[in-house]
Amino acid sequence: MSDGEVRYSRHGEVATVIFDRPAARNAMTWRMYEQLAEICTRIANEPGLRVAVFRGAGGKAFVAGTDIAQFAAFRSADDGLAYEAKMEGFIGGLEALPVPTLAVIEGFAIGGGLAIAAACDLRIATPGSRFGVPIARTLGNCLSMANCARLVAAFGASRAKRILLLAENLSAEEALAAGFLAEIVAPGDLERRVAELTRQLANHAPITMRVSKEAIRRLLHAAIPDDSDLLRACYGSEDFRVGVASFVDKREPRWTGK
Repeated sequence: MSDGEVRYSRHGEVATVIFDRPAARNAMTWRMYEQLAEICTRIANEPGLRVAVFRGAGGKAFVAGTDIAQFAAFRSADDGLAYEAKMEGFIGGLEALPVPTLAVIEGFAIGGGLAIAAACDLRIATPGSRFGVPIARTLGNCLSMANCARLVAAFGASRAKRILLLAENLSAEEALAAGFLAEIVAPGDLERRVAELTRQLANHAPITMRVSKEAIRRLLHAAIPDDSDLLRACYGSEDFRVGVASFVDKREPRWTGK
């Protein structure tokens, strides 16, 4: 299967970023994450840019997480810590962009895809979209503290626990009720609504929006504690190795609690 790519284009004051690996529901490979980082650097430094739109190719998924096969190379808890630190660089870079960001979600925003969507400023979705982090029933790993904070800020603590403990995928209607989505848009109206929102954002005061974004980002991250003990507990566990092997082999994991 292709390693996929993250594509960038610009039309006037609006940049569009496409996660392009539809055969795997746009699951992110390391190459795609590196391309995302390069594109975020480009967006942050392009003169005259006012808005950035993020969306998935194929119409069935925004991003359905990180490609799980890549975890098979992990050998210790240190691999997990290094992975989460690297991921925070990618997600944090998106979150810190100086221009407003809009996630346009058609279908699944799962795992790393939900983290990418949560790092955007505004989110709209089609009615059939689904949102979740199913790691409690699939991989046996965990989210970083920063990504937990993003989920709690976006969904509230109770829904974040449903997502993480029950491993439930929330519907677009539930995500809207939680405040995660700005609105639900019928597929036939999606392009029109994206154009309306980007035009509205492009017409607003760019410094006010940049400062407002950064103020909220600093508030969100101001009191995030160290999470290395929690990451080690999961990524160093036998359950994580069982989860990855089971996922790759397409069988149900048998958790040991060790």
